[in-house]
Amino acid sequence: MTSSDSKTHFANAATAFHAQSQDNNRLDLLNEKGTSSLAGWFLGPMGENEAVMHEMVRKAVSANAGARREYGEQFRDPVYVIDEIKASKEYKDTIDALEVQLDHMLHALHGSIPLSSYRNQSHMYWDCTMPGFVGYFAAMLYNQNNVAAEASPVTTLLEIEVGKDLARMLGYTVPETDQIPDGTVVPWAHITCDGSVANAESMWAARNLTYLPVSLANAIKLEPSMAAAKDFTVPLVQGSSAKLIELDNWTLMNLGVDTVINMSPRLQKEYGISSDTLKGILDKYSVQNIGLTDMHRTYIKDVTQLPVIMAPSTRHYSWPKGAALLGLGANHVLDTHVNLDGRMKIDDLRKKIEDCYQNRRPILEVVAVLGTTEESSVDPLADIVALREEYRKKGMEFTIHVDGAWGGYFASILRKPRFPDDPDGQQGVQEHTPSMVMSDYVTRQYEALPHADTQTVDPHKAGFIPYPAGALCYRNGAMRDLIAFTAPVVFHGGVDPTVGVYGIEGSKPGAAAAGVYLSHAIIRPDQSGYGKLLGKCIFNSKRFYAQLLALAGPDECFKIVPFQRLPAEKQGKSEAEIAKQLALICNEIVPRENDDLVEYLATHPDAQEVFREMGSDQNIVTYSLNFRTADGWNTDIGLANDFNTAMFQALSIGTYDGGVVPKQPMFVTSSSFGVADYGQEFVDAFGARLSLPPTQGAAINFLISTTQDPWVTATEKGNWLPMVLEAFKQTALEQTKKIVKDNGLRPWNGS
Repeated sequence: MTSSDSKTHFANAATAFHAQSQDNNRLDLLNEKGTSSLAGWFLGPMGENEAVMHEMVRKAVSANAGARREYGEQFRDPVYVIDEIKASKEYKDTIDALEVQLDHMLHALHGSIPLSSYRNQSHMYWDCTMPGFVGYFAAMLYNQNNVAAEASPVTTLLEIEVGKDLARMLGYTVPETDQIPDGTVVPWAHITCDGSVANAESMWAARNLTYLPVSLANAIKLEPSMAAAKDFTVPLVQGSSAKLIELDNWTLMNLGVDTVINMSPRLQKEYGISSDTLKGILDKYSVQNIGLTDMHRTYIKDVTQLPVIMAPSTRHYSWPKGAALLGLGANHVLDTHVNLDGRMKIDDLRKKIEDCYQNRRPILEVVAVLGTTEESSVDPLADIVALREEYRKKGMEFTIHVDGAWGGYFASILRKPRFPDDPDGQQGVQEHTPSMVMSDYVTRQYEALPHADTQTVDPHKAGFIPYPAGALCYRNGAMRDLIAFTAPVVFHGGVDPTVGVYGIEGSKPGAAAAGVYLSHAIIRPDQSGYGKLLGKCIFNSKRFYAQLLALAGPDECFKIVPFQRLPAEKQGKSEAEIAKQLALICNEIVPRENDDLVEYLATHPDAQEVFREMGSDQNIVTYSLNFRTADGWNTDIGLANDFNTAMFQALSIGTYDGGVVPKQPMFVTSSSFGVADYGQEFVDAFGARLSLPPTQGAAINFLISTTQDPWVTATEKGNWLPMVLEAFKQTALEQTKKIVKDNGLRPWNGS
C-alpha cells in the first residue's frame, strides 16, 4: 500500500466508522465489534504494514499538534517557534543533532532480538499489535498521568473501560448499565505496571481483608463512637451467624470474603456510623496503620502464628518478594509440590491447608497459576475452589488468587462474541493457520475463573501490548477499598472518577491504558479476536512440539526431551503404544501443511485427540537436550547442563554488539529445574528421560520456546517451522561436536 493509497484507505474507513456510530465520542468497549483480519493487526514479520503504521503515527502527531493549536487559538495565544528562529543556526544545529542522535539510537536498536520474526521462539513476548503501538504512541504525546483524573481526564476513562473489558474476559459479570441493584457484586480492574505489582496488590488486599474483622470488633468494644454496633451480627462461612464482638480471633480471621468487604457499608447503613468515624477508627486499629507487630501484640495474642500464602513451587518470584514487602516475610509463602506435568498437586495443597487448620494458622490466599512462565502449566483451579468449599464447612476461609499474568488472555478462547460474524458478509482471503481450543483439563480450570477473588493478567504478555501494562481484577470491586490511600493534594473529594487512589503505584502512564483500549477495540478479547489469535498460537505451538520430536532421529548424536510428555506417557501406556503415538506425530502430523493437516485430523479422530492433548497447556514448550558418544548416552549431569547452556548461548543475544543485526538463526531462552523448587523426585524423573542418573541435589538446565507467532506455519511459502528448527538442529550438531572434543570423548558415529 502506497502512502497516498493508505491515506485514501483511512479516509474511507473513517467515513464508514462515523456512519455506523451514533455517538462518535463514546468510550464503550463492550459495544465495539472489533475486526477479523490478523494481517491488519500487526506491523508484520517483514514490516509489511509499514505504510499503514507511518500513516497512523502521522495522524497521531498531527492530531496532537492540532489540539495544541486549537486550544491556543481560542485565546489568541502567540507562537514561539517563529520562522526566524527556525532559520537560525542554533535551531538548525539542534534539529540536526537530534537526527544524528536518533540515527545512533536506531542503529543500536538493530541489535535487538527481532521480536516479530518467525525465528523468535524465546521469551513470553512477540510483536505488539499495531493498535497497541498506535494507541500508546498517540496517548503518550499527551503524557497523561493516571494517578488522578484531573491529570488524565481521557486516559482514566480508557483505563476504566479496559478494566471492565478485562473483567468480562476473565469470567466476571460486569453490569451493562449504571443502574445497579443494591447488593450486586460488581467486579473492578485496573492497569498496573506489571504482574509482579498486581500480585503484590492482591496479597496486600488479602492481608487487610483477613485482619479487618479483628480491627472492627475491637473498635466496637473499646470506642464509644462505635458502641451503637455492639449487636452487629455477621454470617459465618460454615453457616449460622453471630455477633462480631463475641467471636474469637480465629473466627474473625476466617469470615467470608464478601462478608468482610460489606462490613463498613453495613455499619454505615444499619447503625448510622459515619464514614469519617470509620476512617478515624481504622487509623487507630487497622493492620494497614498499626502494622503486624502491634496488631498481634495488642489484639491477637491467641493466634500465635502469622498468616501464610500458598502457591505452587512453579510460582513467580514476585510472591516471596511481595510477602517480604508486606512484612510477612518471604518464608511465609508456602510452596506446594507440582506433579510431572508442572501442575500443583492438590493432595499436597490439602495437606498444607489441613496443617494450618489444625494449628490455627490463618491462610491469606491460595494462588493458582494459569500459565507458569517456564512450563506453561495450568494449576487445578477447579479443585482448589472445591477444596475451599470443603474447608468453609469447617469454619476456614481464604481468598483465591489466579496468577494469570501469562495465561489470563487465553480465557478469550472461551468467550462468545457479542456480535457474531455477519453470515452475509464477503469471505476474505483465507488465513491458513487454524485456531486451536484448549484441552479438556485446561478448559475446566478456565471455567472456574469466576470463583477467584482476584486475578492478575498482563496485557503486555499474551495481550501483545507495549510495556508496561499489567492488570489486577477484583471479583468484588469493593475489595479495592481495603487498600486505598488518598492524598488530598492530588485527589479532590472523589468528584472525578479515578483509578490512581488504588494500588501500589503512584504516577503511571495513561498511554498504557490507551494502548490496551485501542487494541481491544480492534481485537476483541473473545473468540473473534484474541481468542482466535491465541488459538492460532496454540496450534503453532503444537506444531513446534511435534517438529521438535521429529528433529533428532534414532541414529542422531543428540536427543531432545520435551518436559511435556506425550499423551500416551501421561496415561501410563506401554512402550509400544508410546512408540506408536510418536510415529503418528512424526510421520503423519509433522510433514503436512496446515490445510492438509486439518483435513487429516477431521477424518482421523484418534490423531485429532493426540494433537489436541500433546504439548503444553498453552503455548510454551520446555525441553532439554543430551548428547551421546561412542560409549552411549552421556550420564554426566554437569556436561548435560553445559550442553544446554551452550545451546542457549548460541541461540540468544548476550551483550550489546554495536547495533549489528543479529546473526543467530533462531532464539530460545533457558532456565533450570532446581531440587529446592521442584523436589528431587521431579528432577530425577525428568533426568531419567534424558538418560541421566539421579542428580543428588543438582539442577537440570533446559531450554524454553514460546510460540506467540500466529503465522509461522502459514507463510507465503507454507509451514516455515521446519526451516527454523533445521537451524536449531545444525546448532545442536555443532555444539555436540564441540563438547565431545573439548572433553576428550569419543564421537558417536551412528548405529
